[in-house]
Order: sequence, then structure tokens, then C-alpha cells
Amino acid sequence: MKKEVKLIKKLNGLLKQLKYPGFLHHFGPKKFKFAQHCFALLMKEVLKCSFRRCSNILRMLGIKTPTYSALCKSRKRIPIQLWNSLLRLTAGFNHNSIAVDSTGFSRNSPSFHYVKRINCKKPVKSYAKLSAFFDLPTGKFTALKVRVKPRHDMKDINYLLRMSSPTEKLFGDSAYDAESLHKKCFELNIQTLIKPRKNAKKGFYRRKQMKNYSDEKSHQRSLIESGFGSLKRKYGGSVSGKKFKSVQTEIYCKAIAHNLGLS
Repeated sequence: MKKEVKLIKKLNGLLKQLKYPGFLHHFGPKKFKFAQHCFALLMKEVLKCSFRRCSNILRMLGIKTPTYSALCKSRKRIPIQLWNSLLRLTAGFNHNSIAVDSTGFSRNSPSFHYVKRINCKKPVKSYAKLSAFFDLPTGKFTALKVRVKPRHDMKDINYLLRMSSPTEKLFGDSAYDAESLHKKCFELNIQTLIKPRKNAKKGFYRRKQMKNYSDEKSHQRSLIESGFGSLKRKYGGSVSGKKFKSVQTEIYCKAIAHNLGLS
């Protein structure tokens, strides 16, 4: 109980730093502040339950919580800028070494019994893609990009660099070995430690960045895989939202809960 109260106070402090108003809506009755909505959305991911069950559990604990229908509507209305700001505050600033990678969250979570009954031999390829920046020393997510359709990993790298750029090193696998990324990082004075693709030797900026490359250092990139594993083990590897805004909010709540150390 005390942890929940401390979390609400912490969320209020973070929102004060962002200078956001207590209520995001202008019209209608102002019964619940945004911090209460945000707290309930975070607890839904921590408890891995539905909106109705999360609302009932929090009320039984004596915590003033919006109804399940209000929570379902509010997650679609919260702007992405607010989630990005909360993610940056919980991750901190001045990230020296950042790893980049992508993973997928299932958009349907069928049981083994159901898959066996329908005689499904191939898995259903319906997932939400997450590209993320991961701070290696602190083990926190610094920037996210969510998609509901599969795209190449390089499509999201410019957005991630705008959201949170490392000050020294950027780690990545061979999917990010592109001349455009090497050039951009060289201009920003960032050393890329990206595993080179096979037979990829051309590129002025690639050769410059490869002078300081070593396989021993680049293996630190695997820590982001541990971060993805921790995220999915604690908060689930699937999302229940049907629309893009709902899926995006769920994944951001998982990452923010991970940065806050909620388990």
C-alpha cells in the first residue's frame, strides 16, 4: 500500500517537472487527475490484467481510481509527447553508451490448447514492432518507436536519435550497418560499434568508424536483449489493444514501469 502511495507522489512530481496541467481535458466533470489515470495504466501493465480487474483491485485497496471505461478511453487520448517526456525523465539524461535493437509484441495471445484445437501449424504473424534505445550502464529505455506493421529497422533510427542521442557510443547489430547512419553519427561525434554486414566494405564514413571497432566491445550490445527479456517477463510479451494508439500506450507504460523498477 505504501509503495502505491509513493508511486502516485512520484508521478505527481514528474508531471510537475513537465509543467503539465492536473487535468488534460477542458470540458466535463474533473473527478480524476491525469496522475491517477497514469498510475492506473501503469498498474494495469504491472498486474497484467484487464481494465475492469485493475480498477476493481485498486478500489479494493482504497485507491481512488477511474472506472475501467474511462481508463480505456483516456489511453487513446494521451498525446505521445507526454509519454516521451515521462520516459526521458525516468531514464535520466546524458547517456554515454546506448544500444539499439527491435523486438515484437504479439497482438493476440492464444493458449496452447486453442492453437492445438484449430490445428494451426504456423504461428499467426500479427505483432507490434518496437524499436528502442537502451542505456547500457543504467539498464533503462531512453527512446521508443512503435509500429503495428513490419518495417526495416533503419526506418526508425532517425526518430530515435532525435528523441535521445548518445554522447559517446552507439551499439547495434548488422541490420544497422548503413552508410547513412555512420555518416550521421560521425557528424554528431558518436562512435558506432555496429557489427559489419558480410562483404560490406564500401563507404567513406563506414571505414572511418570501423577503425575503432572491435568484436569484444560490440558484444555489450547483447545487454539490450536482456532488457527486452526483462520487459516481457515482468509485463507480458503481448498487447491487448486493437488500435495503434492503444498499442502504443501499452508499450510505453511497460517501458516506463521498467524504468521505475516496478515489478
